[in-house]
Amino acid sequence: MGTATFVDIIIAILLPPLGVFLKFGCEAEFWICLILTLFGYLPGIIYAIYILTK
Repeated sequence: MGTATFVDIIIAILLPPLGVFLKFGCEAEFWICLILTLFGYLPGIIYAIYILTK
């Protein structure tokens, strides 16, 4: 895994956009995660975990 901590992963599973926001702020990664989460909760989780662990 990358530099994501256990807490980052838990937050990304519960509220994917929040987990990405805490790591990257209000950048493109956050908006992509927010849109994916609005389209479906699972794509948002997958993207959040991917972006936090890469």
